[in-house]
This record gives sequence, structure tokens and C-alpha cells, in this order.
Amino acid sequence: MQGLIGVTRIYLKYAAILLATGLLFALAALHSGAQDEPKRPRITGIDHIRLYVSDLRKSREFYAKLVGVIPFGSACIERSRPCFTVGGGFQAVELEQAGAHPHRNWVAEIALRTDDVGQMRRYLIAHGMNASEIQKGASDGYAHNPHFEVTDPEGTSISFIQRIAYPPDGFPRGINLDTQLLHAGFVVKDMTAENKFYRDLLGFKLYWQGGMKDDGVDWYELQVPDGDNWIEYMLNIPSTADHKALGAQNHFSFGVKEIEAAAAQLRKNGVEKIAGPGIGRDGKRGLNVYDPDDTRVEVTEFTPAREPCCHPYTAAHPTP
Repeated sequence: MQGLIGVTRIYLKYAAILLATGLLFALAALHSGAQDEPKRPRITGIDHIRLYVSDLRKSREFYAKLVGVIPFGSACIERSRPCFTVGGGFQAVELEQAGAHPHRNWVAEIALRTDDVGQMRRYLIAHGMNASEIQKGASDGYAHNPHFEVTDPEGTSISFIQRIAYPPDGFPRGINLDTQLLHAGFVVKDMTAENKFYRDLLGFKLYWQGGMKDDGVDWYELQVPDGDNWIEYMLNIPSTADHKALGAQNHFSFGVKEIEAAAAQLRKNGVEKIAGPGIGRDGKRGLNVYDPDDTRVEVTEFTPAREPCCHPYTAAHPTP
């Protein structure tokens, strides 16, 4: 009987050792898996906005008047896709000839800048995103700046790029040298799905939200996690909206120090139709113009002139 008890004790001792060892291996595997999971690199701002246009000549003329820089400068290497540099040469607006098929969103691409494009791609793939291969080289118009593309849950094209600074072009008649891209907006149907991508996965943070009525939310603005540029969900847009209506919703903005001076410069540059200046529901002074394809271009001051409607701002304002 004592021998049986001794054997049982030995068996239990070894079973405990094996169990403890198994737990250690399991914990080690979990720790290793956590260490191996790619970390999200920084996302610091908007690099460029690409627009579909139906007539390149007309659109070149419009944006030359609007941003006042010379197309085909040293930063615009790809001649089939003209661009205009802004933000002191660190951002750009690109123009792409629209194809024969109709586009609901003529903001063709929103490009976000990251400091490690390879790590960003690994991070997104690890979380189930279908990312394109990394491309770089002068032939693609990015002058050896690596980049790749993904689409968000509703099909908006997002590019990530690791940018060597654009060489500044000439600034013969621009709004002013402090003009920069501030945000891009697009129609969103499923806010929950979009937030899982932009807020949960990419780390974007709420900047402001508001609506046409004080208790409504028609605009939902999210800043990049490591900068002060933002994207804007355009909510509650009917599915029957036509091209002109969608052009007002799918838009982008320039930031300026002083809107009245910007409006005067635009008129001097030959921009004929200017809506504003005025103060928006967000409390900021701004104006709107529309390009030849009815895409809205917003020009706004960096900081609000008064308290916004609906909700307070929850993140720092951009600076010139």
C-alpha cells in the first residue's frame, strides 16, 4: 500500500512538473506572438490628394489660379499625372484623367504620410487588410518615395507613402506661402465599419463633430494619430445624390492664416466664383470654390473664430 502511495506521489509530482512546463511554453508562445506582431508606425499627415478630372487643360488652369504654383515643377516628375505642390513644397494636389466609367467619388486617392512604409504594410496585412505591393521609382511619379495602396471598408482609396520632401516649386501668385492641405472629406454610409479601420486600426482621434442642426451629426472629423491633418466623414447623404451633390461632399481643403486675404488673392488670380467668405458651423472662417468637375475645394483658417456648434473640439488645431 505504501509503495502504491509512493508511486502515486511521484506520478503527481511529475504531472505537476509537466503541467507547469506546458504553461510556461504556452506563456512563452503568447509572449513571442505579442512581440512578433507588427507595431503601427507613425501617420503624420496628408501627403497628397489625387483628383479625377475630365479635362486636364481646364483643371490645370483652375488649380494654377487656386494654389498659385507652377505645374510640372521639380516635384512633379510624372508628366501623365500633373501635380501642384503646396505646404512649402511638402504636399501636393495631383490630377488624373478620368476614365470612361463614371466615378462616384472624384477624390481618387487620399495619401497619408508615414515614417516606415514597410512596417505600415506589414501591420495592415497582419490585421487582415489587402495591401498592394510597395512601389517606388521615378517612373511612377513619386521619385523613389515608397508607397502602397489599400481601400477602406467602403472602398475609399488610401495610400501610404514614406516621403522625401518635395522640392519647392516657384510661388508666383499663390494664396500665400503658408497654404497647406488640411483635410479630405468623403461620403460615409457605415460609420461603425469606418471607425474600426480609422480609429481602432490606424489610431485616428476625434477632432470635431457637428451637423446642420445642433443635435445632429453630419460631419465627423478624425485627425491622424501623429499630426493635425484630418479626414471628414460626410454623413446622411442620400443614395440618390447626383454628381454635383457628391462633388460638394467628396472634397478637400486648404488652410490659410487669413481668409479675407486669401479671397482677395483668389479674385486677383482670376477665380470667378467664390462662395464666401463666411463662418461655418465649425466656427472657422472659410470659403468654397468648385473645380471644373464640381469637386468642392474648401479654403479655411487654421483656428476657429468662435465657438463651434454642437460639440467642442477635442484635439489641437493645426498650425501654419
